[in-house]
Amino acid sequence: MEKDPENLEYLRKQKVPDLIDGAVQALVKERPADARPWLAEYFDYPPHGLAKGVKKLEGWIQVGCGDKPYNCAEKNATFAPDGVTPDEMPDFSNHNNFMADFLREHKDVYDALKKKTTPNNVTLAHCMKTGVDNPGHPHIKTVGLTAGDEESYEVFKELFDPIIDARHGGYGADAKQPTDLDLAKVSDTDMDPDGKYVETTRVRTGRSIKGYRLPPTIEFEERRRLEAIAVKGLSNLSGDLKGDYFPLHGSHSYSAKPNGMSEEKEGDLRKMGNLFQEPDSTLLLASGMGRHWPDGRGIFHNDEKNLFVWVGEEDHLRIVSMQRDKNMKETFGRFVRACEQVQKVLKMEGSDFMHSDRLGWILTCPSNLGTGLRAGTLVNLPLFSARSDFKDVLKKMRLQARGTAGVDSASTGGKWDISNADRIGKSEVELVNLVIDGVAQLVKWEKLLEEGKTEEVDKASSSY
Repeated sequence: MEKDPENLEYLRKQKVPDLIDGAVQALVKERPADARPWLAEYFDYPPHGLAKGVKKLEGWIQVGCGDKPYNCAEKNATFAPDGVTPDEMPDFSNHNNFMADFLREHKDVYDALKKKTTPNNVTLAHCMKTGVDNPGHPHIKTVGLTAGDEESYEVFKELFDPIIDARHGGYGADAKQPTDLDLAKVSDTDMDPDGKYVETTRVRTGRSIKGYRLPPTIEFEERRRLEAIAVKGLSNLSGDLKGDYFPLHGSHSYSAKPNGMSEEKEGDLRKMGNLFQEPDSTLLLASGMGRHWPDGRGIFHNDEKNLFVWVGEEDHLRIVSMQRDKNMKETFGRFVRACEQVQKVLKMEGSDFMHSDRLGWILTCPSNLGTGLRAGTLVNLPLFSARSDFKDVLKKMRLQARGTAGVDSASTGGKWDISNADRIGKSEVELVNLVIDGVAQLVKWEKLLEEGKTEEVDKASSSY
């Protein structure tokens, strides 16, 4: 067989020599007691196969958890599985997302960008895939576009800029994003003087690390290097921020915990809402978020469990500071200290967080550009939230309300997650102060309604 040109050509096309060479190198590095079961598992795990946990999921999810881009006929998600942008623009006549809206009227932009690639070989197709594969819902408009790397926002700016402008309700190509993490400027207003309305405070945002592609296109070994530098930064956290890193159950990427966290711990974290799930939507799968699952992903939390950092989900890092009281300033301060300490280590390693003067903190989805920050409080407003003008008043206050189970969920007993509506155009401090002062006002109105002073509330709320 060695001399059969046809066989040799087949092996070469299937990259078998590289595959075997990689397996041998990994085997020598690990030196397991019994090589045979080790090799069997090596070929039955990303990037060569699927992890055991993934095989328990539905087939249409499994398709997006290997090494290749999502290509699922069952879900009509088959756009550009090779990453090559087609010469002909897709048909967007039945799509409802910001990308489709723009390209329907500006096919010339598609034609101008379809042959371009970033220095990391990210194509227009990579960025567009989730918006093409997911036509959307008539009443829920998605962005329809993700960035494959930091450079995507510049190389494909003729598409990204107008979509950023439309998604954020006005953010021009010449706009500048203010960044301000100065804790001294945060409002000292007491949101809940009686201590009976505000239950929790939370501040969360994403961060991307320079020198690595973003989740839609990051490769297997690159993802592992990203995890390693992120964990190095997180392991440097000290004082009340000190904690430990736990890879997802079944991940083999972190030598200190070669099989990841236990199933029990993973279940507990998810039950408390502190850990992300496997990608179970075509929006995420078509975006490339499921590739190599669960490798290179995990969560850091401090010993006090009021700081959580997700690694390798939709963004490189998702940083969450929270506590079960009304002290938003303290919650924000913990968040700022964590960001600063991790950034210090990244700079020592020759890297940094992705940031630009125009777009602020660079993240995967254009909807999260700017600060990427959501400051929220879980607050009891049974009377005020029962009013027909509740959502309209919040909109005027630049706030938004989510139910207790997240986006588009219902309230439980008048309990709402109230947070800032904007991400871009205002600084972090401005957004946090907007929430503090806004929630304080909502609590005042709730108290007035309890006292039967409806007309006073009507007058005050209508002034916004």
